[in-house]
Amino acid sequence: MFEEPQDGTAKAKLRAQINENLKRVYEDSLKEEIPDRFRLLLDQLRAKEGEK
Repeated sequence: MFEEPQDGTAKAKLRAQINENLKRVYEDSLKEEIPDRFRLLLDQLRAKEGEK
């Protein structure tokens, strides 16, 4: 299992590394395009809203 670093500086470095990794994954996911299936559903919802 994962062992906690004993040193406060080591903990801070580990937290910073985790934060950077999470930010990178989040930013990469924002760059991904919406799948065609979801885009079609959104278009259908917009069309129904326009009918009202």
